[in-house]
Amino acid sequence: MVNIYASSDNHFDLNNIDPASVIKAQVEYLNEIRADYYLIAGDLFNDFQKSLTYVANLQSELTNTKVLFIAGNHDMVNGVTYDELENGRWPGYLNNRYIDVPNSDIRIIGLNGWYDYSFAVNVDKSEHQFYTWKETYWIDRLISQPMSDIERERIVLTQLESQLEAAKADSRQVVLMTHFVPNQAFIRYSKDFRFWNMANAVMGSLKFEKILDKYQVKAVVFGHIHEHLNPRRVNDTVYYNSAVGYNRKRHKEWQTDNFLSEWKLQLKKIETF
Repeated sequence: MVNIYASSDNHFDLNNIDPASVIKAQVEYLNEIRADYYLIAGDLFNDFQKSLTYVANLQSELTNTKVLFIAGNHDMVNGVTYDELENGRWPGYLNNRYIDVPNSDIRIIGLNGWYDYSFAVNVDKSEHQFYTWKETYWIDRLISQPMSDIERERIVLTQLESQLEAAKADSRQVVLMTHFVPNQAFIRYSKDFRFWNMANAVMGSLKFEKILDKYQVKAVVFGHIHEHLNPRRVNDTVYYNSAVGYNRKRHKEWQTDNFLSEWKLQLKKIETF
């Protein structure tokens, strides 16, 4: 039996946490729970280079656990180009790549993900209006990309289907790690909170979940929303959101009083297999 654990949205910098102060305790805990794989579904820092350094330092202290990660939108803000995000081959970086777990039929696939505004079903806006809102209010305005959001998500969807088709051909059961919201079931709609309804446009894509359903994906790990969710089955797929979230003056999302205890609380074990 393989032990796969997942976390996301640690936001070390925004939470004013020096990773060097918690890595030793994280290593001890991952060893204690006998984690074979530790998946990080994005948003470690607002700087990709700092995220790379953290992952490398964590992996160097772990002898029995393989650390795998993808980039969230915050990681994409600084220190990396779109081409590097797509084609980078750093140790543990899994975007549009996979690893097969030895002595099992499990395949872990990573995909950063993106969005195409389709989750904003209760907002009557054009593509240009959603883009303008994003460029005015959302942190993703700082992320450079050589195409529109619609085109970028189309690439992601093509990659997803290609990866799942290959896994099917190889008779592999899939654990998919992505950052953006993979299913509409996790999207919050409101009749009186217009900002959140607009923000749904940059959460993910309705088309993504249709592909997951088509291939009957067993497990999906994701982040992006900080809702403290329990694992939830939708059709054939069990979804795991493992976001630590913010503990800031204006955004106090933690249920405990320190990072390490919150990280342990939100850490999810993949128990689909």
